[in-house]
Amino acid sequence: MNKRYDKPIPFGWYAVEYTANLAAGDVKPLHYFGQELVLFRTESGAPALLKAYCPHLGAHLGHGGSVQGDSISCPFHAWKFDGNGFCTNIPYAKRMPARVDGKQAIDSYPVVERNQMIWAWYHPQHAAPSFEVEEFAELNSEAWTELDTYDWTINTIIQETGENAADIAHFVTVHNSHSMPDGKVTMDGHKRLTLMDSQTNHIDEDGNVDRSGANSDASKLESWSIGPGLTYQRFSRMFDIVMMGTITPIDDQNIHMRFNFSLPRDQEDVNKLYAHGVRDEVVFQVQQDIPIWENKVYVDNPVLCDGDGPIAKYRKWFQQFYSDSGPVRSSTAA
Repeated sequence: MNKRYDKPIPFGWYAVEYTANLAAGDVKPLHYFGQELVLFRTESGAPALLKAYCPHLGAHLGHGGSVQGDSISCPFHAWKFDGNGFCTNIPYAKRMPARVDGKQAIDSYPVVERNQMIWAWYHPQHAAPSFEVEEFAELNSEAWTELDTYDWTINTIIQETGENAADIAHFVTVHNSHSMPDGKVTMDGHKRLTLMDSQTNHIDEDGNVDRSGANSDASKLESWSIGPGLTYQRFSRMFDIVMMGTITPIDDQNIHMRFNFSLPRDQEDVNKLYAHGVRDEVVFQVQQDIPIWENKVYVDNPVLCDGDGPIAKYRKWFQQFYSDSGPVRSSTAA
């Protein structure tokens, strides 16, 4: 079977679940990074992510496994494993088998909780994390609303979705923008900052988006990419709304994308309507992009013109997240 994309899964931090969806003692089967996984929260409250299969006789720990203390118990023979994948108990064994005694028996993933989500570090060679998941004040403040969430499973790869933002010409041809955005992109190590001024579809006082092209509003966007799996955006007009976008590779051909919106609780009602209009437009534009992503191919050496935007610079920046590439250490602006 021919694969549409011939690229490895990039390394980085990826959102695997919302913090609120995993209580102490919960066990969840997941499929990310081309692997069957088990996510659980210990009785002491720590999240853990392991490859799913018990090394004893292959049972899936996510289907019937149970949390006991700081370990997960296999549903087949009750072997127990901690969050680092070490076997902590075999209830009927007189002594621990040499193959697991004091050794990691199941691959584990570094896990942190930030911005109301659980993040796992993926690296194909199991290298330690080389950067951190940044915390955003708005998503950790009672002054901002609970997350308004949207998610999609898409047949594409992370690099394609990020390149979409660098491709300024498509905002006119696909999203019916009134003109190509005026943007500045700065890249520094694992971070990328985009500042963009544009004319976007008009939003009326009821929060309705006019997509006829007859009217437009000035809009300002600040967008931070932190590694391949996290984007944080602030939209500003006469109101404020922020969006945390997360992209997690299901395998080397498919992704799980989540958009999470929040706005100030004390914002005036009319401004909330405008903010919700922006949210609706962002979600609508993603739904316009998805059919293109799912049916295009990746062109290694594209024919670009002077109006395409910083696509080549984006690709150079993204290469650092493939394990055979070195880090980008210098700052560049375009």
